[in-house]
Amino acid sequence: MVDYVSTLSIDFSLIYPEIALIIGAFLMLGVACSRRLAPMAPNLALLTYVVSLYLILNQWGLQGAGFADMVVCDSFAIMFKAIFVVASIVTILLAQYYLKTKGIDRPEFYVLMLISTVGMMAMTATADLVVMLIGLEVMSLPLYVLAGFNRRSLKSNEAGVKYFMMGAFASAFLLLGIAFIFGAAETTNLRRIVTDFSYLLHHQTSGIYLISGAVLVFIGFGFKIAAVPFHSWVPDVYEGAPTPVTAFFSVAPKAAAFAVLLRIFVFGFSGLSELTTVFSVFAVLTMSVGNILALRQDNVKRMLAYSSISHAGYIMVALAVGGPEGVSAAIFYIASYTMFNLGAFGVVTVLETRSGCQSDYSELTGLSKAHPYLACVFALFMFALAGFPPTVGFFGKFYLFSAAIQANLIWLTIIGVMNSFVSVYFYLRVVKVSFFDTSEKTFSKVRLTPAIVLALALTAIATLGIGLFPHQLLRLSQAAIFGLP
Repeated sequence: MVDYVSTLSIDFSLIYPEIALIIGAFLMLGVACSRRLAPMAPNLALLTYVVSLYLILNQWGLQGAGFADMVVCDSFAIMFKAIFVVASIVTILLAQYYLKTKGIDRPEFYVLMLISTVGMMAMTATADLVVMLIGLEVMSLPLYVLAGFNRRSLKSNEAGVKYFMMGAFASAFLLLGIAFIFGAAETTNLRRIVTDFSYLLHHQTSGIYLISGAVLVFIGFGFKIAAVPFHSWVPDVYEGAPTPVTAFFSVAPKAAAFAVLLRIFVFGFSGLSELTTVFSVFAVLTMSVGNILALRQDNVKRMLAYSSISHAGYIMVALAVGGPEGVSAAIFYIASYTMFNLGAFGVVTVLETRSGCQSDYSELTGLSKAHPYLACVFALFMFALAGFPPTVGFFGKFYLFSAAIQANLIWLTIIGVMNSFVSVYFYLRVVKVSFFDTSEKTFSKVRLTPAIVLALALTAIATLGIGLFPHQLLRLSQAAIFGLP
């Protein structure tokens, strides 16, 4: 039985996971002040995330709203909260040894991670545009610092500045869009907008404001998901930021932005019939440009950056489909992509712990001989990114394109499949270099700490296990279709 919470209530149980993260962040600030306690920071952060995940799972089945309708608790928000926390846990496992080897192991890293995750949760668990904006800023500000966390690296400084500039532009577009929508509807609450949508759209003045606001909101979030033509910041920021941070960038903030886009455009603005065409065009541009530019890269990290752009295009297919099928397909793909993309960046993180490593393709030569298990895991993630069975990447794309076919978007499906074939080249290039290329230089071995092994094992098991048994995640993604009360 589904529990319901009144929209006017002040019920803190709706935000227990966020409260746990905030308490953990404050405790971490205290830890950061003590040299003796500072080494405890990673374990305290992991404990905080585990507690938050437990509270999130306990919320499953709770549906309602509170805090004057500013907070929404439904299966859609709960599913995305779980994705954020799992991505954060894997990132921390990958980051511990990396930060030590680079000389940037400071407790503030984990504080910023916790605060950013709170912002993502706030973005997802609301139906109010202003709260979404506040959540976006709470999420983004720590990420700007994390991008430039390696203060002695010019590339990291450049990444922080570029990410900040692009984020500022995105926030400006989003704020202006919300202002236009408020001017048309006299509210920022999506439920009230849905109720009056038909009247607002056909009223001459409010209709213009409403459509203009929707366009500006999409542009604002287009920067966050790296949709073409708002993608230019991605390769430099992803390359310059510390690699665990890049891994986090590539999944968690993108998932949060897509969650908001799904809630706004599939639920709030579903009455705009032009959305299917608009999202289809952006999906084609994003996946095509991302894959074509990835072909030209000689650095694995930059290749994965362009790869993340192309995968944003695939997820936008779900936005074009719309409806319950599109939302379910998007959730399944995002959850799957989180695991195998984190795993791919995790292997790159391990390789970059070697002195002077820049993650070029040439540096992968000899990986299979020095670390056969690591090479096999890396190959698994590449197969998943390319969409090979029986990995979860195959079923993610299959589910996504099946939804597009059911929506009569045959042409979009064909272009998506063709793009998947193009991507096979640069993903399999990693496998070729790792297993078959030879070099006169001896491959410098890496240290595999228990935390790194655990992170790679979790992502690898999820990538292959869910691919072999996808039904449970399918049921969860279908159950997570938002049913706003």
